[in-house]
Amino acid sequence: MSLLLQISDTHFGTERPPVVESLLRLVREQAPKLVLLSGDITQRATREQFARAARFVERLGGVRVLAIPGNHDIPLFNPLLRLVAPYARHRRVFGHELEPEHACPQWLVLTLKTTRRWRHEDGQVSRRQVERVAARLRQATPGQLRLVVVHQPVAVPPQAGRVQLLHGRERALQAWAEAGADLVLGGHIHLPYVLPLHERVEGLARRLWAVQAGTAVSDRVRHEAGNSVNLIRSEEAADGGGRACVVERWDWRDAARGFEPVARERLALGPLDPGAGGAPGARSAAAAAPSHVGPAPASGVPTETRSRA
Repeated sequence: MSLLLQISDTHFGTERPPVVESLLRLVREQAPKLVLLSGDITQRATREQFARAARFVERLGGVRVLAIPGNHDIPLFNPLLRLVAPYARHRRVFGHELEPEHACPQWLVLTLKTTRRWRHEDGQVSRRQVERVAARLRQATPGQLRLVVVHQPVAVPPQAGRVQLLHGRERALQAWAEAGADLVLGGHIHLPYVLPLHERVEGLARRLWAVQAGTAVSDRVRHEAGNSVNLIRSEEAADGGGRACVVERWDWRDAARGFEPVARERLALGPLDPGAGGAPGARSAAAAAPSHVGPAPASGVPTETRSRA
C-alpha cells in the first residue's frame, strides 16, 4: 500500500495554528509518500505568507511536496508584479517548475497550473496542457494509479451553489480519460467531495473520478464544511488482478483538537462495462448523491468502507 496526502487552500495568512499543528501530527502519524498542495497556498501572495508556507513545508520532515499555485497565489494588490512575475514568490518556495510531476511504481501524479494572471478567480486549461498530460498518461505503467491535479474544480454537486468551473474541462476530461487517468484532484471552493465523472460526462469510456479537498487549515471555511484533507491510498484490487484506490476524508474536530477520519471510499478503476457509459441524467440516486458533503458523522471514525463503481 502506498499513501498520498492532498492538502488544498491553506491560505497562509488566515491559518488556524491548532489546525496546522494537528495536520503536522497527521503527517507524522500517517507517513505519506507524497504531499500534494492543490493551490491557494497563501491568502494574498505576500512575502510573509509565502514564508509561513515555507516554514510549514520545512516542518513536514522531508516528505516530498508537489505544489501548484492557485488564484490567491498571484499578487492581487501589486499590479506590476502580477504582470511581469506573477509566480516569482511561489517559485522561491516551491522551485521553478510550476507543473511538477511524480512517478514511481505505484503512482503517476501530473499537475497543471490552471491559474492565469489575467483571470481573477476562475481557471483555464489550455489545449497544449491537455495534450501534454494525455501524452504523459499514455506512458503510465500498468500498476500506476494516475492522478491529475488542478486547482479549480471540473465538476460540482448541487450543494456547491454557483461555481465557475475550470474552462476547457470538457476537452480535457475526454482526452485524459481516453489516455488512462483515474482521478482529477482539485480545490478552490473549500468543499470536499468525490464525484463519478463517468456518470456526468457523456462519452467517457473508463471510470474517472473528481476528488475535491476542502480548506486544510484556514479560517475561511464554508458553513457546511470545516477544515479537511484527503488521504489517498493505492492498493491492489480485492481479486489481486489490478489497481484499487481508497480515498479517505479527514476532518478537523474542535472537540478532539485534531483530525479524524469521517469517510472512506473504495473507488472502482478502469474501463466501464459495455453499455454503462455515463450519460447525464442516467445516474442512480446513490451515485448522484455527493460524497459526504456537509457536516460529517458525529462519531468521527467511519464504520465501513463505501465502494463505488
